[in-house]
Amino acid sequence: MKVAILAGGQGTRLAEETEVRPKPMVEIGGVPILWHIMLHFARYSHTEFVVALGYKGDLIRKYFADYHSNRSNLRVDLSSGSVETHGADSPERWVVDLIETGINTNTGGRIKRLEPFLGGDPFMLTWGDGVSDVDLDALLEFHRSHGKLATVTAVHPPARFGQLGLVGDRVAEVSDRPILDAWINGAFFVLEPGIFEYIEDDSTQWEADPLERLAKDRQLVAYRHQGFWQCMDTVRDKVLLEELWRSGRAPWKTWE
Repeated sequence: MKVAILAGGQGTRLAEETEVRPKPMVEIGGVPILWHIMLHFARYSHTEFVVALGYKGDLIRKYFADYHSNRSNLRVDLSSGSVETHGADSPERWVVDLIETGINTNTGGRIKRLEPFLGGDPFMLTWGDGVSDVDLDALLEFHRSHGKLATVTAVHPPARFGQLGLVGDRVAEVSDRPILDAWINGAFFVLEPGIFEYIEDDSTQWEADPLERLAKDRQLVAYRHQGFWQCMDTVRDKVLLEELWRSGRAPWKTWE
């Protein structure tokens, strides 16, 4: 199944990093978070990617265009300018389509612009700035079981602030755990081609009108993921992910 990844946003809440690179290229453990996301999908044998570019998309193009040569020995003929690679073979048997979708295009518009590259088949969709240990086999099986147009992975939001358990005015408990009865959009979707009819144009925000209409039409079903999920919206999020990676306790590292 092809995997669509939205990687064109400006990432303004992570401006310290995104002034010089798109957010999906911000590194965790020395490699872009986009690469972490793709490795997770590849772990489940989904190795055809369609990436929506926008803000600083040239840096994502360069990363993939240079990927093989940067890991190979090079033979450069200075007289002709020819360059040959040898001595290395990438273990990633992936095919990656990098599609320009415009700097100011909204999320729904980006998805719509990917339609010609998805082959008219069901596909997976996620954002280029969030990692999870979601079981993609179970997600896909769940999607196929209900026959609706769209499945969204529902996750518990990570705790950003400590919570106070109050009894009257007395603090009975202090906790940094998330509110476990809350669910949010975790942005790991399985979608049927029929969802494109719910997207108007470049200005459409996927998380607003299309999802609302799909829900109203009873075509949107939630897969509840109880495991790890973390987006990278802020420097605080990046620091957390880096700490987990360095400690060897990165729950989203599902690959060898």
